[in-house]
Amino acid sequence: MAAAVVFKEGYSNPDIKDSKKLSKKKRKELVSIIKRDATQWAVVAVGPRRIEALNIREASRLAMALALKRVKADLALIDGNVSIDTDIPQETIIGGDSLRVEISAASILAKVWRDDLMKVLDAKYPGYNLGKHAGYPTREHRKAVSEIGPSKVHRKTFRGVREYLAASGKTA
Repeated sequence: MAAAVVFKEGYSNPDIKDSKKLSKKKRKELVSIIKRDATQWAVVAVGPRRIEALNIREASRLAMALALKRVKADLALIDGNVSIDTDIPQETIIGGDSLRVEISAASILAKVWRDDLMKVLDAKYPGYNLGKHAGYPTREHRKAVSEIGPSKVHRKTFRGVREYLAASGKTA
């Protein structure tokens, strides 16, 4: 999951900061503010099969590039130290989600969008409690995979799924 957010030059909002440093409630509140204040925004998800084909890092870079293609910007601010495939001039910023409002806003949109997607997937694939732990490899999630097996949206390379498939001799 990745997002791109464009604000007017000089935009500032002290409440918009690294999504990991905000409560779930605060992130939800900020989504409407970001969408209202941004001149453009986009969120893109890359599916589990593509992540497996590329690896998580390359899939993240792809999602960022796809999100960026859906907005018009003069400069792409990229969180991290690895550039993405784009014709737009770009600047990589280590810790960018704590330093630039555009990156912080994008991290908030992507996180809330992902959490909402996990709730939808929780209803479609009951038993894993995806809505609670958002698909992260918690003890509860790994236990569910070991008891019911992986769903269609689980990555075969995901910790817990990989071990289940190896132990069961299945390929998913």
